[in-house]
Amino acid sequence: MIQVRFLPAAESELLHETDYYSKARKGFGVRFKDAVKAASERAARTPEAGAPGLGGTRKFRVTGFPFNLYYRHSEHEVLVVAIAPDSKRPGYWLPRIK
Repeated sequence: MIQVRFLPAAESELLHETDYYSKARKGFGVRFKDAVKAASERAARTPEAGAPGLGGTRKFRVTGFPFNLYYRHSEHEVLVVAIAPDSKRPGYWLPRIK
């Protein structure tokens, strides 16, 4: 399995949403973080399996939550560029990869 790395902005999204879900309902912050981890591990195991996304990315659904994990990959790493909520404008994160 290749290494997973988060862009600082994606790491910030993870922390923000984990905090939000932790406050919204007991145990949900941990569930959200675990679901993001599972999506990033799927991307590392089978990077080509993610659905094609904007800007040459691929994406996996964050199971149980209204988010997609967008990433780019090479033979050495998976770079998570966004943990994007369904409610936000599609592609808001594209400037991160240009």
